[in-house]
Amino acid sequence: MDDWNDLRLVLAVHRDGSLRKAAAELGMDHSTIFRHLKALEKKLGARLFERLPGGAYHATAAGERMAATAQRIEQETLSLDRDIAGRDRRPAGKLRVTSSETLAQSRLPPHLAAFRQAHPNIVVELVIDNRVLDLSRREADIALRPTRPTEGSLWGRKLANVAWTFYGARAPTAKSLDEIARLPLIGWGEETSGIKAADWLKRATPAASVVYRTSSLVNQCLAARAGIGVALLPCYLGDGEHGLERALAEPVAELATELWMVTHRDLRNTARVRAFFDVVGGGMAGERSVFEGRSASSLA
Repeated sequence: MDDWNDLRLVLAVHRDGSLRKAAAELGMDHSTIFRHLKALEKKLGARLFERLPGGAYHATAAGERMAATAQRIEQETLSLDRDIAGRDRRPAGKLRVTSSETLAQSRLPPHLAAFRQAHPNIVVELVIDNRVLDLSRREADIALRPTRPTEGSLWGRKLANVAWTFYGARAPTAKSLDEIARLPLIGWGEETSGIKAADWLKRATPAASVVYRTSSLVNQCLAARAGIGVALLPCYLGDGEHGLERALAEPVAELATELWMVTHRDLRNTARVRAFFDVVGGGMAGERSVFEGRSASSLA
């Protein structure tokens, strides 16, 4: 093996179990990665993957061996990359940040503008994605997450607690969840699972009350504003939306979460990372009352 790209290809197919997903990860098209894999197997004289019904790829013993080696090399390479980046004391360069759609829509822009004003030589690339990106693999340098990090390799700062409640256009104020359940509701798509608010709403309200579904919280907010129904939203999104009112005055206690700004431990002293924590993290932490649903404007 004399080409790291061959090992990367095998690792991507093994990790994703699909040529299409591996191609997307590597920035290649499906046909190209198919040809490369076939050429590699021919060169090695060994079959690396078995193709299963439905198009899934399962590694053979040889494929497993190559993927394990590739993963060790990748981890060493990423560790070296983070170590070098972590020594960078210049407030300049690119900073890749990942955030949910709702934060990017409602809270981040003014803080990003302040960061740009303070650090014009740092270019922020904002990845709007509700998935948890892998900071160890440098899928992002900084992540805004709704949970406390549990991985020992991560380092972060809690910015605020996050409250949720129900909103609608000129919504009647309900006194209980039983009253909410009798209103037309906006919910998540049927396939949505693993999202705390979506799972709770499914348990707490009858499916027959749901009149509209979408996997986008921003679209749920707009649908509620248009009068389609009542939506369960984070208070930082619902309270600031013109044309929306709380349908349930108090936040739902069971849905309280946290907002964290997180980076890899190897990057925590990088100048541009520290600057982002100070300006954007500090600015958002100063808005705790908004995130916790107790700002003066929301309670007026």
